[in-house]
Amino acid sequence: MPPANPSQKNDRLLRIATYASSSTAILLIGVKAAAWFQTGSLSIMASLVDSLMDAAASILNLLAVRYSLKSPDADHQFGHGKAESLAGLGQASFIAGSAIFLMIHAAERLNNPHPIKDINMGIGVMLFAIGATLILLAVQGYVIRRTNSTAIRADALHYQTDLLTNISTIAALFFVASGWPILDPLCAAGISIYILYSAWHIGHEAMQNLMDRELDDKTRKAICDIGLAHETVLGVHDLRTRQSGQTMVIQLHLDLAENLPLADAHQIAKEVEKKIIESFPTADVIIHQDPVPPEHYFCKPQSGN
Repeated sequence: MPPANPSQKNDRLLRIATYASSSTAILLIGVKAAAWFQTGSLSIMASLVDSLMDAAASILNLLAVRYSLKSPDADHQFGHGKAESLAGLGQASFIAGSAIFLMIHAAERLNNPHPIKDINMGIGVMLFAIGATLILLAVQGYVIRRTNSTAIRADALHYQTDLLTNISTIAALFFVASGWPILDPLCAAGISIYILYSAWHIGHEAMQNLMDRELDDKTRKAICDIGLAHETVLGVHDLRTRQSGQTMVIQLHLDLAENLPLADAHQIAKEVEKKIIESFPTADVIIHQDPVPPEHYFCKPQSGN
């Protein structure tokens, strides 16, 4: 059996990450709900709501990633990759809603304090949640490094937030046990503010991808350097890039001697394209060849726009 190509490997990693995320969220909802019913802690409730939002976002993410991995069709010839960014916007909305919900309940608890029971159980549950979240973040980190997925990166931000909320919840329970019950709703309010910040960060990243933001300068320079490294290329210009799901879309112009036969110019472009794809395996590359008159042959090569 031939080895899987980079795209197939990425698809498999993305599916693994989304299934792991959804499973972890459902598990954490169960244990946190039991802890909240047992203790009555608003900080645990805050962490539970965060996990509920994580579960909803992860399921949305799972569906969006599955759709984004569909092959191009007659109506979507550039593929379905932007479904990942749409999922990111949906996740940002879920997270912002949970933050507002927590702020309201924190304010209500400050006005009407309630005693907290069985603090030790609450701390134990939150320690379990931290362990499960760290395992998931390790899986997601590996997938992000291999795929650079916007959706998985957004999902990982959820669980980084969840990790911090779990730690904050343990701190709140510790202070309550030490005779400072007011810190329970105050910690919940602090968690909600951080969650709201995370929502803005995720939404901004997703919006930039939907608006076809250029790739980072380091990547653009690497693309130009690949083109200029070819011995017959006189210059590279009009480089345009964007990210669509797993596909990096790259368009550029190569300056070539005007007396080159069309077949030779085409072959040079194919060689540059091959080198770019070797460095960026999921790239979709379009290269235009521009003829350059003899008086410009020895000009210093230019790159970028």
